[in-house]
Amino acid sequence: MAIDRFTFLRWGAVLLPGALLYFFPVPGFDAGQRHLLAIFLATIVALVARPAPMGVSVLLAMTLAALTHAVPAARVLSGFANQIVWLIFAAFLFSRAILATGLGMRVAYLLIRRFGSSSLRLGYSAVASGALLAPFVPSDTARGGSVVYPVTRSLAQACGSEPGPTAGRIGSFLMLVGFHGNYIASAVFLTSMAANPLIADFAWKTGHVRITWLGWLAGSCVPAALSMVLVPYLIYRWHPPEIRYTEAARALAVERLREMGPMSARERGLVAILAAVMAGWVTSPWHGVPNAFVALTGVSAQLIFGILTWEDLLGETRAWDALMWFAPLIMMADELNSSGVVKLVSQGLFSRMAGWPWGAALAALALVYFYVHYLFASMTAHVTALYPAFFAAALAAGAPPMMAALPLAYLSSLNAGMTHYGTGSAPIFFGAGYVPPGTWWKIGFRISLVNAAIWLGIGPLWWKAIGLW
Repeated sequence: MAIDRFTFLRWGAVLLPGALLYFFPVPGFDAGQRHLLAIFLATIVALVARPAPMGVSVLLAMTLAALTHAVPAARVLSGFANQIVWLIFAAFLFSRAILATGLGMRVAYLLIRRFGSSSLRLGYSAVASGALLAPFVPSDTARGGSVVYPVTRSLAQACGSEPGPTAGRIGSFLMLVGFHGNYIASAVFLTSMAANPLIADFAWKTGHVRITWLGWLAGSCVPAALSMVLVPYLIYRWHPPEIRYTEAARALAVERLREMGPMSARERGLVAILAAVMAGWVTSPWHGVPNAFVALTGVSAQLIFGILTWEDLLGETRAWDALMWFAPLIMMADELNSSGVVKLVSQGLFSRMAGWPWGAALAALALVYFYVHYLFASMTAHVTALYPAFFAAALAAGAPPMMAALPLAYLSSLNAGMTHYGTGSAPIFFGAGYVPPGTWWKIGFRISLVNAAIWLGIGPLWWKAIGLW
């Protein structure tokens, strides 16, 4: 098939910045670091410009990384061994089961019956459901992919909104609200995101700052409440659904619930499996089984009891697509960390802040820490690579210890909203096909400004008022 002129131009836009970085020296970077960064940059541009499907762009990048020796061949496929990738894969299969059994539609109709007066209220109900689960489900991916996403997907279907021409009716709005509400919930509790306890450990080991469960919640409650109120409303204003008032949906929900009748055996079996999986996630610190394998156990149980068939699994193309493009992105992000590229960028930044007032230095550090997440495909990887260094730099600048710890801690979850690969739940919501990449990134950047203003502006005032610093 011939490449049309516009596709050719898009490929040029992808290759030019990467080629310049690949072939021309950059002070402080060796050839291997420069080549890896060039391939990663070109990949990110390709994900935005879309000269080809995402899987094609990422597969090409992965292959190029091996052919150019930017990444050792033995590590090129390492992303497929990452547990987060398989947790995402399992989440798509949970979504398939929830939709296939009708359980998702049942939940959706119940929500529509209760909150069906407007599309905005439906959006707030999606945010509230994630927040209620957050203290008990310490996984953004599990919470978003297995609970919030299937419900929002079913709500969109119930309102006659599918990917494509009808996406703007309400589906794209619900996907954006569900996703942004989910990662905001990750910032609320010490137990609502896998890396949050790691942050508390780093804060103690690096600066002897003890962040307790209640202390974390005390600091997050007011900023989180503001974000959860403002973000859905702003998305409603910036990307308004065509359906504003949904009273007809409420009447439809009542009728459809009557038609569906009582729960089927498959629905009841799925509810039992989901409850067991959620219990497994909540108790993972005690039994030690990783969340991905808890999820895969749930998928196996669905296959054994006939809730899903093997053909259902093979036919869930979105799961396989996410597996193919997300795993190489995680590999490249990990290689950027292990090769020292991100550390070099951070050190260059820190050296320019000598003599700054601690407030200005902390604000600059927090914003860089926030926006450097464009280079990451995992919140945990981001925290592991950067939190200790940035926290130490904030302490060295003279920031009060708790004041140095908290902004970086909360931004470690809030930074996930800027891209469609920045956290495990992102490719699940994005992969539904309702929101194009350009819109996703534009809304994500705007929301990042709002969250930064709330958590770095109002947040410190609240923390001062309650005596945290």
